[in-house]
Parts: sequence; structure tokens; C-alpha cells
Amino acid sequence: MAYIYKAAVIGGGTMGGGIAQVVSHSGLPVIIKDISQDAVDKGIEAAREVYASRVKKGKMTQHEMDQKMALITGTTTYDDFDDVDLVIEAVTERMDVKKAVFAELDKVTPSSCILASNTSALSISELAASTGRPDKVIGMHFFNPAPVMKLVEVIPGLETSEDIINDVMDFTTSLRKLPIRVEECAGFLVNRLLMPFFNEAVYAAQEGAASMEVIDAAVTAAGMPMGPFFLADMLGVDICREVQHVLYEEYGLRMAPATLLERLFEARRFGKKNGAGFYVYNDASETFVAEQIAAVQAETGITGTPFSFDRLLLPMINEAAYALQEKVASPNDIDIAMMAGAGMADTSGPKGPLQIADEMGLDVVLAKLEGLHRVLGERFRPAPLIKRKVRAGHLGVKTGKGFKEYAASLETV
Repeated sequence: MAYIYKAAVIGGGTMGGGIAQVVSHSGLPVIIKDISQDAVDKGIEAAREVYASRVKKGKMTQHEMDQKMALITGTTTYDDFDDVDLVIEAVTERMDVKKAVFAELDKVTPSSCILASNTSALSISELAASTGRPDKVIGMHFFNPAPVMKLVEVIPGLETSEDIINDVMDFTTSLRKLPIRVEECAGFLVNRLLMPFFNEAVYAAQEGAASMEVIDAAVTAAGMPMGPFFLADMLGVDICREVQHVLYEEYGLRMAPATLLERLFEARRFGKKNGAGFYVYNDASETFVAEQIAAVQAETGITGTPFSFDRLLLPMINEAAYALQEKVASPNDIDIAMMAGAGMADTSGPKGPLQIADEMGLDVVLAKLEGLHRVLGERFRPAPLIKRKVRAGHLGVKTGKGFKEYAASLETV
């Protein structure tokens, strides 16, 4: 077992600072490293703001905050990395940049040090190949904001040792987080399932099935914490587009990015962080999105397609079935990850996509997917696992067995 007494985070800013705050709150010293002092300072300030908020709310004293902040140090060099036990990389979501960072870390950290990446979609095995210690490289995907979100996806690469996996799972638990082991695949688990939901919302808007406001309202009315367009603007349209392209490259046509998403990216409408995305937060054009929707419809000839909440939900359920048949995670972990990482729910409360599908009935899910496949195309081709379960009579709650198992219902007694 590897003992973790000192950690480091590569990359300042809000995410790096948030991760550093989480580590320091557990009582461990942590270094924030970035290439500029300004970026380092932003990371430290992000951590300080989290603690200051807790002091203001009476959840900790100023003295306790000072003690926790004393555990966080900042640097623009690797001079203090000779005794770190774990490094969490949180730099920009570009493989070339991350590989360069991992190659550097391989040289400046002890051979026993675990190298983790906070990547949301990129290959852990490819990152590991840029080091001489692929057995000690792993994914630790925190969700934004890191101090608040409980889920951490733990993603082993092809060569990550079981001991390292167990150590990182235990360490994540010690941070008061919820670790879910996810077998490596493009997008991992939460983003792989969430992006088809979001992408279909963009298709629905660009095809005139419903306005963005109506779609967002339908999603929140169904029990989800926020609408897809509001969420994309908060996360960053550029980040959503990047993840969608990673998925498209790996999984093909069912992940083809909606043209409207490309148009926003090309116009640098990245969301709240630069003042305009799907919605407008500054003096940017209020008519831009409507103009682009009209232009896309003129180019494709596709307009007036049907809208329902199921149109967004079913691609997520379908992708969950693909992830399950690939053994990316267990049924329970898939549902837990989507509840903890994406706020997944219906009107009765927190609930994952597999549970929702089982309650809907897998025969109903299959029929709806087939209907949408005929009307809207390849994005809705049903996963083979759904077809197999329906053929076997595993229809969900009503038969006692679907994606999960249930006590026999009264209807089947």
C-alpha cells in the first residue's frame, strides 16, 4: 500500500484551487504548481474563497481556516516535488499539453509517486505511455465545483496496478468523496452518458422542435437540476464541444455533434465565462443563435421535428446500456455516478438512467428508440443489450428483472 502524506496539483485556477482545497481539508499539505505566479495565486485564492464561505456560514472558525490554508503552498517550479506522494494534473484539456506535463513529472517526482489526471475524457493509457511508470498512472476525475461535488471517477489505464487503484480509491474516500471505478473508455462514464442528452437538446433546438427556453424548462420540470443549455453555458460551450468530438471520434455517428454547437464554438460564444453562449450575459448579439438555427435549417432542410423529454433521455439510457455491455461500470455504479455527478433525477427524486429505464419498461424503451431511429436517424439505434434483454423477457420492474433485479411485482404473481 502506498501512503500519501503530501500531494501536488498541477494547474491553478478554479479547478486546481478547488482540488487543492479538498486535499488540504483532509489535513494533507498540497502544492499548487502552474507556469505563472498569477495562475498560482488564482488557485490559492479559489481555495481561500471556499474556506472563507465556510467561515461566513459558521461551519468553521477563522483559526481553523488559517490552519487549512497554511497547508496550501504555491510554486512555479518543481523544486519541492522530491517528496510528493501523489500529483493530480488539472491543466488544459489537450493531450499534447498533458503528455508534456506527465513526462516532466516522471523526471521530477519520486519513483513511488502516483501520477493522476483530472481529465474529463482523454485516454489515461496514452498519458501513462509518456512516463516510465505506467503502473502508477491513473485518472481522478473531479467534478466542478470540486469542493461541492461528491463524485470522483477513478479510471485505471491498461497498465495501472491493482494496488494503485485501491490506494487511490481509499485516498478519495479519505477526502470525503465518493469514488466510482470506471474502466477506461472515451468520455469515461458521466460525460459519456450526459453528452448524448445535451447533444440531442442542441439537435432539437436547431431543428425547430422547440426553443432553448422550452427545452430547458422541460428538463427541469422532469426533475433534473438545470436545463442543458444553461448547463453548457455554465460548464463552457468550448469544453462541451471538445468532449463531444472525443466521443464522436471514438463511437461514430451516434455521437455526431450538432451543427449549432459547432457554430457557437466558431463564434467563440463559450458561455458565461466570456459573456455569451447559447444565452447572452453581456452586450453580445441576442439574435445570433436564432440566425444560426435558421441558417442550419436552410442548409439541411430539416425543420419541425418532434420534441419530447424522452427524445433527450433515451440517448442517455441507450449509452448507459452500451457502457454496461462494455463492463465500464456496474449497473448500480452507473446510476450512482449519474446521480452524484450530474444530479440525475426524475420528479420523485434522485434516480439514475438504468433505474428510470427499468421503471419505464425496457420493451417501452426499445419501442421508443426504434420509433425515433426511424424518424431521426442513427443517433437512436438501440444498443444490442436492450434488444437482448427484451427478447429474454427482462423488461424491468414489471417482470422483476431488467438492468437490475427487483422483488417480483404483483402483476407477475
